[in-house]
Amino acid sequence: MTSAPTVERLSAWLDLDGAVGILRLDRPPLNVLDRAAQSALRAAAEQAAGDERVRAVVVYGGPTAFSAGGDIKEMAAMTHTEMVRHAPVLQGAFDAVAAIPKPVVAAINGPALGGGCELALTADARICGTEARLGLPEVLLGVIPGAGGTQRLPRLIGPAKAKELIFTGRQVGADEALELGLVDQVVPTHQVLPSALRWARRFEKGPALALHAAKTAVDQGLATDLASGLAIERSVFSALFATEDRLSGMRTFAADGPGRATFNGR
Repeated sequence: MTSAPTVERLSAWLDLDGAVGILRLDRPPLNVLDRAAQSALRAAAEQAAGDERVRAVVVYGGPTAFSAGGDIKEMAAMTHTEMVRHAPVLQGAFDAVAAIPKPVVAAINGPALGGGCELALTADARICGTEARLGLPEVLLGVIPGAGGTQRLPRLIGPAKAKELIFTGRQVGADEALELGLVDQVVPTHQVLPSALRWARRFEKGPALALHAAKTAVDQGLATDLASGLAIERSVFSALFATEDRLSGMRTFAADGPGRATFNGR
């Protein structure tokens, strides 16, 4: 595993563990996402997206906190005009994580609140520890989630449940988060990162282009109507027939059965 940067302390950075990229939040004690952290998050996400060695990504805030959200003191000092200018930058950092063209899992310990919860929502799956707490408490500050929460949460758990959480700003524990569909798995706190790594390592030798196509079809399809979604699926499905991986996968299946193909990402 590579070591952390030493020249400059970054609040988010990408660590390589084999073919798994660990996008680490590193702003103790609660990984509050100020402007600098948002910039570092976007850079790390773009690095993960562009590095061909990375086949899957784990977003991890450490053993005690995923992220308590935005920097309230920083935001309290911002004017309306400043936030109008900054809001696209804020959303852009989170969108960069959502756009990583590889399987992404959020490994959640402790609080994942506000922007922290919104960051978890950008992942394809969420694994949390038994002591995790998730929620979107922005309404208690007189605002609403601004980094994708009002859009990604309803798509994940349904509009009625999402509105209840957003309207009240209440936090939910691990068991309720699992019941709501907000997380996919609850494990003991010390097993959160190992469990997320096991999830990610399933894709280390997988068909990277097909995984990218599947993620594109699902994510873009959810943002449109059924007919348009089917057109997206048709397009990316057909495009895979121009790849070496498709040829290898189908020929190997015919000759040796499923699960024996070697994929090279081309």
